[in-house]
Amino acid sequence: MTIQQKLSRLPQINECLKSPHGQKWLESYYRTIVVRSIREVIDSLRKEILSGAEPDVSLDTVAGDIESLIRRHSAYRLLPLINASGVVIHTNLGRAILSDRAIENVASIAGGYSNLEYEITKGKRGKRYSHIKNIITELTGAEDAIVVNNNAAAVLICLDTFAKGKEVITSRGELVEIGGSFRIPAVMQASGAILREVGTTNKTHLSDYENALCGNTGLLLKVHQSNYKVIGFTEEVPISDLAALGKEFRIPVVDDLGSGSLIGLEQFGIYGEPTVQEVIQQGADLVTFSGDKLLGGPQSGIIVGKEKLIQQIQKNPMLRAMRIDKMTFAALEATFMQYLDEEKALRDIPTLKMLTQPEKDIRKRARKILSLLKKSLSDHAEMEIIPDQSRAGGGSLPETNFPTFSVSLKPRNMSVNALEKKLRSGTPPVIARIQGACLLFDARTVQDKEVKILVNCVKAAFE
Repeated sequence: MTIQQKLSRLPQINECLKSPHGQKWLESYYRTIVVRSIREVIDSLRKEILSGAEPDVSLDTVAGDIESLIRRHSAYRLLPLINASGVVIHTNLGRAILSDRAIENVASIAGGYSNLEYEITKGKRGKRYSHIKNIITELTGAEDAIVVNNNAAAVLICLDTFAKGKEVITSRGELVEIGGSFRIPAVMQASGAILREVGTTNKTHLSDYENALCGNTGLLLKVHQSNYKVIGFTEEVPISDLAALGKEFRIPVVDDLGSGSLIGLEQFGIYGEPTVQEVIQQGADLVTFSGDKLLGGPQSGIIVGKEKLIQQIQKNPMLRAMRIDKMTFAALEATFMQYLDEEKALRDIPTLKMLTQPEKDIRKRARKILSLLKKSLSDHAEMEIIPDQSRAGGGSLPETNFPTFSVSLKPRNMSVNALEKKLRSGTPPVIARIQGACLLFDARTVQDKEVKILVNCVKAAFE
C-alpha cells in the first residue's frame, strides 16, 4: 500500500463529528475545541504515516486520543489547589482565601443584576463607592474611604492626585520593593511625582523631613516595612510626628500600610504591625492598604482618611481605570462586615484563623493526615510529625515565624523531587515543601475539608 493510499484512510473531520463519538463530544464540549482536537490527532497520524509508520487509523481506535485531547483543551487553566507549604498569604497561590460569607455574597451578586451604581430609594444613578464607604469608615474611624484594584494602585493615585510635578519626601529606609519588582521610586516616577529622599537607610529624624520641605513639596509619604525589617541601630519618625509636621505646613501625610490589619495581633504574640485604626488616630491624612493580605478579603486597595482628600481622589480621571467590579465589592463588603464582631472575624476569616489558630489544633490536623497516610502508605514511605515554622507571606509580618506541625514524608522507592512533581501535577495539585530527602505538608495551611483529598492525592502519586 502506497503512502498516499494510507493517507486516504485517515478519518475526515466531518466523519468524526457525525459519528456517535462526535455527537457525544458535541453534546458535552464546545464545538471549536472538538474540531481542534480531531484535527490535531489526524495531523499527528498523518506525520506518523509520512515517517514510515503504520498506525491504526480507525475512528474507534483514535477516539480515545481525541477525547483525551478534548478534555485537556477544555480544562480551565486557573485551578483550585491544596496549599501545604505553610505560607498563609501565598502570593503565587492567590493570597487570601475568601470566607464562606464573602463567597456566598459574590455568588448572590454575580448571578444577577445589582444596584452597583443605582440608588434604589431615589430611583436614579448612584455612586458605586457609597455602598462600602460606611462600613469601612465605621471600622477604621476615618472620615471617608474609597477602593481601587490593589494597594499599588492606591499609592499611585494618591501620588498622581496630590504630587504630580511636585516633590514627595520619603525616608531612604522606606524605599521598598515588593513582589514583581514593584518599587516605590518607580511608582513615583510613573505618577509624575519627584522623589525626595531623606535620612539614611537605618536612621531618619523629623528634622530630615523639615529640612527637605520647600515650596514644591506635595506630599509626605511613610511606607510601612511590611515585607522586611531594618534592625539594630535604627530610628524612624512616628506617624504622629509626621502628621503634626504636615498639619503645620498644610502638606498631606500618606501612610502606606500595605498589609492592612484591622485587629491588634499583639494578643497572639505578633508585634510590629499597626492597625489601620491606630494610624488614623495618630493623624495620618490618608492610609492605604491591601484587601487581600491581613484583611483576608479579595484583591483590592483601600484608601481611608480625610474626606476632602478622598473627594479629590474621586475626581481624578485615573480612578475609573482602577475601579473594582461588583464581585470584588461583594466579597469586600462581606469581609468588612465580619469585622463588626472581632471574635467571629478571627474564627470565620480564613487568613486570620490560620495565622492565629492554636498549636494544638494544628497538631490534631497533622495527626489526622499522618494516620490516614499510614493506613495505606507505610510500605512506601517513612512518615512522622515534626515541629516546623509557618510564614505569613504576601509581604506581611516579615519577622514573625509561626510555630506549626508538618507531616514529613520520605519516599522509599522514588526521589522526593519526583514525588513533589507528581503531587504538583495531580488533580488537584498539591503544593508542599522539600526539606532534604523529605516532603513536608504543613498542617497550618491545609484546610480541614482538604485533609482526605490531600491523602488521596499522595496515595495516587505512589500508585
